[in-house]
Amino acid sequence: MCVSGYNPHVRLCSVSVDLDEIACYSAIHGLAPGAECHAVYDLALTRIRDFAASLALPLTLFVIARDLDREQNLTALRQAVSDGHEIGNHSLDHLYDLTRREQSEQTRQVVEANSRIQTLLGVRPQGFRAPGYTMSDTLMTVLREAGFSYDSSVFPCPTYYAAKAAALLGMKLRRRVSNSVLDSSAVLRAPTTPYRTGEPYWTPGSGILELPIQVVGPFRLPFIGTSLTLLGPSGARLLTRGLVGVPFVNLELHGIDFLEACDVPKPLLAVQPDLRVPLARKLKALGAVLETLRSHGYSARRLDEAARIFAGSTG
Repeated sequence: MCVSGYNPHVRLCSVSVDLDEIACYSAIHGLAPGAECHAVYDLALTRIRDFAASLALPLTLFVIARDLDREQNLTALRQAVSDGHEIGNHSLDHLYDLTRREQSEQTRQVVEANSRIQTLLGVRPQGFRAPGYTMSDTLMTVLREAGFSYDSSVFPCPTYYAAKAAALLGMKLRRRVSNSVLDSSAVLRAPTTPYRTGEPYWTPGSGILELPIQVVGPFRLPFIGTSLTLLGPSGARLLTRGLVGVPFVNLELHGIDFLEACDVPKPLLAVQPDLRVPLARKLKALGAVLETLRSHGYSARRLDEAARIFAGSTG
């Protein structure tokens, strides 16, 4: 385990939300964009804030900086900042193939996003999450040089990796083009607890602090919004119990986890089964996760706060 010098009697959890708009999902599934839909900012973000308020839950919201061009989005995010939530950097344009671009473009996507967020929201992001969880040594270098306190992109989950690979192959066979790309399978060997990255980035070293996306148990089952909302309250509670005792639980959600069938274009329903789950059931499942963690002594922190705690205790 990569956490050292850490008090085992203190248990922390963080909840982050990637605010990927509906167009991102159309791009993943090779669907025509269709009519522009802003359901994540116009509907989900209010629900996210209400959910957090009901549980006194501090959040980290990962923002695609281009979305700040829309005034309604900017207003909603300013309200989230006033609520005390952290704003993280999810790149400028959410390029799924970001790690395959030239280093200069990777730098632009990261640095310009930070600048835009700081100018328009008055906060400087301390953390980064890569589009599609896809990371590289070059991008880690960009983050270190840009002065980030932490990254939270590494997702060492065999189930997710296999499902993504199968989906991309299926679309290729159907001659549909997806913007998504597959990370190196070596990421599946990455630590599951906070660690400082080495080279390659899935090994421990002395680089930027990594807060991996959560997995459960020896089979590294996915512990993210999509899987939890599909499981429902009982299944989500059961999966959460498999994490009891780990020093840090890093629950990653998406804005789409707070949407249901009537909120989105119909073509998306065929390829995103989680959208067919009623919102009330989704909220009960996510609430069951937080209730279970808190009943076992976990306290919630924003990712930047968790990063400060782990920064001096990783080796």
